[in-house]
Amino acid sequence: MGDNEARGDEFEKKGEKKLSGWGIFGSKHDDAADLFEKAGNCFKLAKNWNKAGSVYIKLANCHLKLDSKHEAASAYVDAANCYKKISAKDAAQVLNQAVNLFLEIGRLNMAARYCKELGELYEQEQDLENAITYYERAADLFQSEEATTSANQCNQKVAQFAAQMEQYPKAIEIFETIARHSINNNLLKYSVKGILLNAGICQLCRGDVVAITNSLERYQDLDPTFSGTREYKFLSDLAASMDEEDVEKFTVVIKEFDSMTRLDSWKTTLLLRAKNALSAKEQEEDDLT
Repeated sequence: MGDNEARGDEFEKKGEKKLSGWGIFGSKHDDAADLFEKAGNCFKLAKNWNKAGSVYIKLANCHLKLDSKHEAASAYVDAANCYKKISAKDAAQVLNQAVNLFLEIGRLNMAARYCKELGELYEQEQDLENAITYYERAADLFQSEEATTSANQCNQKVAQFAAQMEQYPKAIEIFETIARHSINNNLLKYSVKGILLNAGICQLCRGDVVAITNSLERYQDLDPTFSGTREYKFLSDLAASMDEEDVEKFTVVIKEFDSMTRLDSWKTTLLLRAKNALSAKEQEEDDLT
């Protein structure tokens, strides 16, 4: 480890010396870039992620001086991969610079890929607002490249985070749009019932029984097979429990569904919100009588 770090320091110093010395403009930066790349590899082997990230930024700057934007963007990605080990904030900062460069040179598929990665970084940090921003950008870019499946995956993340932040109308609109786009696609149509279930759960969180009932009718029009699914029955029974203001029945319906199809933490969190709202409403009415 120590040897690798010492070699990395040596290559970095030589690179700095090249930049500060005399020489033909292009070759000076070319030579420095080679040395910084060698330094970066040594620091990675030494697992000194901070030094590695820092030297890859120097490498990116050399490529920018040479107007090699693709190579500069790739160096920023290398820097981000190093910083990910120690600082999500630093990783996000340099990855964003890579995205901007890929956009400049028209590499939209690469920009989309790294926007998605930025969304994942912010998701890990529980920064849902920034996660939404980058997943939305990624979805738009994937869509422009006709990568529908990747666009849908990013949009589903946006919808899930919007719902977590209680932005239910936004979440519902996104889930319903994905379902509409997927229904006529042979590869995606089998995912529709799950997407409509997510949209329906968001409707339940809004607590408007009429809106839920209308949505279920709309979902049947969208997918005629939906009314025969367990997902439809689940949403329909929950809506009936809400209409009757029966918290106990609402809880039983959830337990029965969960025993057959395990509910993930996102669905459980939202259903608990809907249940708590129903309990509060029931309590309020008990207090008035």
